[in-house]
Order: sequence, then structure tokens, then C-alpha cells
Amino acid sequence: MTGPTKKDYQQRLDRISGIFGEILGQAQGQMQGEGRCPYRSAKDVCTAKFGCANRENPGGSDPVPMCAHDGTLDFRSAWETRPESYGKTKEKIAQVREQSAKARKNRRQDRRAGMEGKRAENVNLFDRADEIGLRLASSCGRYGDCHECIISVTKGAEALAPRTEAEAFLAENYRLACQAEVIDAGAEITFEPLIRDPRILQSALEKPVALAPAITRQGTDVLRDGQVIDKFRGHIYGLAIDLGTTTVAANLFDLESGAAIATASFENPQRFGGSDVMHRISYDGGPHQGELHKVIINALNREIEGLCQQFDFKRREIYEIVVAGNSTMRDLFFKGDVQPIGQRPYKSPVELAFLAGEREDTALVMEARKLGLRAHPKCLVQGLPLIASHVGGDAAASLLALDLSPDAEEVTMLVDMGTNTEIVLAGRGRLMVASCPAGPAFEGGLVRHGMASYQGAIEAVRESGDGFELRTIGDCVPAGLCGSGLIDVLAVLRRSGRMNEKGALARKKGQRNAEVIIAPEQGITISGQDISHLAQAKAASNAGQRILMERFGVGVDDISRLYLAGGFASHVDVENAVAIGLLAPIAPERVVKAGNTALQGASEALLNTGRRRDLDQLVRRAEHVELESEANFFDIFVDACFFKPMANNVRKPL
Repeated sequence: MTGPTKKDYQQRLDRISGIFGEILGQAQGQMQGEGRCPYRSAKDVCTAKFGCANRENPGGSDPVPMCAHDGTLDFRSAWETRPESYGKTKEKIAQVREQSAKARKNRRQDRRAGMEGKRAENVNLFDRADEIGLRLASSCGRYGDCHECIISVTKGAEALAPRTEAEAFLAENYRLACQAEVIDAGAEITFEPLIRDPRILQSALEKPVALAPAITRQGTDVLRDGQVIDKFRGHIYGLAIDLGTTTVAANLFDLESGAAIATASFENPQRFGGSDVMHRISYDGGPHQGELHKVIINALNREIEGLCQQFDFKRREIYEIVVAGNSTMRDLFFKGDVQPIGQRPYKSPVELAFLAGEREDTALVMEARKLGLRAHPKCLVQGLPLIASHVGGDAAASLLALDLSPDAEEVTMLVDMGTNTEIVLAGRGRLMVASCPAGPAFEGGLVRHGMASYQGAIEAVRESGDGFELRTIGDCVPAGLCGSGLIDVLAVLRRSGRMNEKGALARKKGQRNAEVIIAPEQGITISGQDISHLAQAKAASNAGQRILMERFGVGVDDISRLYLAGGFASHVDVENAVAIGLLAPIAPERVVKAGNTALQGASEALLNTGRRRDLDQLVRRAEHVELESEANFFDIFVDACFFKPMANNVRKPL
């Protein structure tokens, strides 16, 4: 019997090396934030017996070493007290990565098999974005794990390889740029990122707020409600966030002075799950539950990182975050179950528990690190309370911003326009609310050349001879029509007789599908189908205002002030909006464009904890009206689809 040969030894050695490499590869993933530091206890105490750069001693006679990172960092550097000794290990990890890359390349070639077109080896849309200078987000090294580089392919989708497993959660024309490989190098492919920078909507009603935050400082101690949570690092910051269905905006505040440091704004990247809340509820109930939460957290972390770099502070100096969002957006953010919101009685599990006496209120509080947000380990995230059903924390924040009170003698109305429009009437001892599922037509969805308020969006339209006089955001080449521009187009077409009150366009002889050319050189048009979508969106807001006024027992002349809030509402031509029946015919001098009231209210709740208590008491007094349950809802909705002014004698005695 002979012993193992040299070849046998080499095979065994290669096998052991391969196993070792796989272990290192898995460890690499864990080190990069996929897991928790094994030396961090459940109470955030550092149990390591070696030096760690992430360990902090809070001070005192018997200091306990605390773990200061949030569990998402690559903390190898903190462990490597002698980096030179890890050369061989790192080299092996690099080899494993190279082998994994080769395996992925082979899988790509298999997907291309049988497909026509010119092969563009190792080129994906992230590479194309690099070539044209388009900035895409990615924190996973372009391996398809972070899902931050979601794009919408607007042309040339057939020139891309089929979706990878990493893209299984996406549908329609959405792809991950790092995974969407080009198989036809000669094809024209156009795409745009989901995370873009919209026009920032400032609040027009900023007012002084008495500074009384939850986070304070005494000497070198940082306290929450009197309890020491940290040593002063140089700043005490807080974030107020308006989590909109279409756009997300955030204010960064110095909690010691109350000064606003910066405002950040970007398009909500959850759009791949649907342009309105009902579609997102349906998406989150499918096989990819959690993706909507993941993508918004990643987007916010990107913004936080950018703010840290721009203003030279550390994310651990953010100690408090307040979030205002409608019921669906808020509960998705807090990892809640949103399925009950999409079916009768259309209420969040949080609201149902409150109504059952199982909760004291409908507000939410959770540690930022448990949500995945990169802030101080003890940072708390406050979700403002829901009012009822789809009338959520964003509407509640608006109550704060506008100081709407049922105890006021005069009656005021708030119309917050968006994919889900909220309407509030307050005064004479009552506070009444309703929500209208308007859909995304006025915010860039369903309309062929519609778009959100970005550079190039046509925001104002006037008739000029046989054509139109246009004004775009940024005074640049027209790229599409945003909400205010669409309202102007409808009003101009109606006045000129090119569209009747039913929304039908005048057709030329032999023309099958009527459409109107808005910007000839760019090919921007509006069609009968576009107008149909806009009519339904308009009708939802119209019907909501009419029914709420009937239930409240007031007419148009009884309303002393109409506040317009939301994105395009702050730029809308009020007279045009009244002319097509989008708004109640309230005298222009009584209309106030209030700006981003949700962000303003969230900011007040961040800066003053007393305002949170006031809000809790206020939302308890609200009467919620379910529009679809009204006996005359269908008749009012059908009538509201017509492009004509709303009757000004809307009144139903109580």
C-alpha cells in the first residue's frame, strides 16, 4: 500500500483553501454591515478584550465601555491593531472576490445565449452612467445588494439582458443599473435614476417656535429628558422629515440654537412599487415585502452622509428625528404591516389598536439603529400621529404649521394636494378631515409627457397666437409638464374652445386620436387619454371639498381662508385651478399658498416637545369623513369630472 501522492496533497490543499476562501467571503459580507458585531452586547456594551476604535467610555467612577457604532459599519479597521499582519488574509479575500466575479460573468454569458445583438461584454447601465457623468447611488460596491441604483429605462429596454435574481423585486421598466447589462452596444438606451433632486419646496409660513427639544446639554453631557445619553461631540443635531409619496424633504436643525442648517429633498425611490399608496400596499404584500422600507432608508442614509460631508459633522451628532407621512408611508418606514390600510376599514394596525384601547395614541417611536438609519446609536425616531384612515401624520403636521383649531370663530380650509389629497375644515367648534385618492396624474404619473417638478418641467402655460407661451423650471429646454403646467394647459384649452367641458379635444378632419402639441420642437403633447386621467384626479379633489363642506354645513362664502399645501399647489395659478373645477371658487385674496406645511409641522414637533403634546390632543378631536360612504358620492364625483367651475353655493344645513 502506498501513501498519498504529491498530487493528492495538492488536491487536499486546494480543497481546504477553497473552503477557507468561502468562509472569508461570507465573513467579508458580515463585516460590511450584514450582521452585528459579535462583541456588542444586547445593551450596547463592548465586551471585546482588545483595543477597538469604536469603543467609547461615557465617564463616571466606574465607566462601562460602550459600543458606539450602529451595526452597519465595516468595523474591520477598528479591530486591526496590526494591519500589516493581515496581508495574506486580505489577498485571499481578493482572490475569492475575483473568483466570484468570474462566476457572475459566466452566468451573464449563459443569459445572453441565444439572444441577438452585439455583445457588450462587462458593460452595464451603471458603466453607461459613469460615461455620461450621471451620478447614481450605491453602497454595496455595485453587487446588486443595496438596491440604491434603481433606474427607469425609458428607451432601449430590449437591448438589455434579462433581469438577474437581484432584480426579481422590480417590474415594468425598472432595473438595477449595476445588474442591467447591455447586450446590444449599438442600441440607443435612455434611463433616469429614481433618486433625483426636485425643486425644494420651502414653507411660506415659517414662524418662530419656542425652543424646547427633547435633547439638551449640560456642560459636556448630552441628555434626553434629563438622562445622560452621550458626551458632547461638538454639535447636537436633529432631522425633521416630510415623507411624501412622490417627494421626500428633510430639515437639519441645531437643537441647541434652533437654527435651520440645511434642507435636503429628493424623489421618493419607492416609485418602483407604484406611484400611489394603494399600489405600494399591494407591492409590500407580495413576495418582496420589506424592499420599500429598505430603499427609503438607504436613500435617507445617503442624504445624511451628504449633509455630514457638506457641513463637517458626524452622523453620531444626530440625536432626534421626527417623521411626518401619510398612514402608508409612515408605517412602511417603521416596518409596519400596511395591508389593513388597503382594505376596509382602511386603517393602520396602529389606529385599530388605539381604537381598541390597546394604545395610548397613534404616534410611533423607535430607535434609529433598529430602522437602519445612520445616526447616534441612541437616536430616537418619532412618527407623528395618524388622524384617521389615510389622513396621516403629514396632515397632522399641517395642523401644527397652520395652527388650525376647532375653537376658532372663523372657518378655515386646508387642501394638501398630492397623490393622496387631504382636506381639512376647522372652526366653530369642529375639526373635520377627509382624504381623496387623487392618484399621480398631476405629479408626473399616467400622463405621457407628465413629470415631477425638476429642471425642464413646464410649470406655466399661456396662450400665444396659434401656440403657447411656456415657462420651465430653470428656464431651460422643455422636458415635460408638471402639475401647475398641466392645470394651465387645461384652462387654456377650455377657454379657447379646443376642449369642451367633458374634456374632449376638438379633432381635425381625418384625425383619429386627437392631441394638442404643447412644445413642437420637443414633441411634448397632451392627448385625450391624458385629459381623462387628469379629469379623474381633479374630480377626487373636487368631490372631497364639496362633500366636506356639505357635512360641515358651510358654503364657499363662509370660508375665511383657504390654505394650499403640497408640491405643485404652491406654484399653481389659482384662477386656472378654479376655472377647471380643481379648487372651490374662493376669492383669490382669501387663498394662501402655504408651502410644505408637513415639513414645517414636523420641524416644530422636533424643536418643541410641547407641540407634540398639543398635536396629540388636537387629532383626538378630528371627525373623519369617509367620502366613498356618502350616499351622493358617485353623483358628485361624476359631475366633478367635468371641466367647469365648482358651484359656489355648496351648502347642506345640519
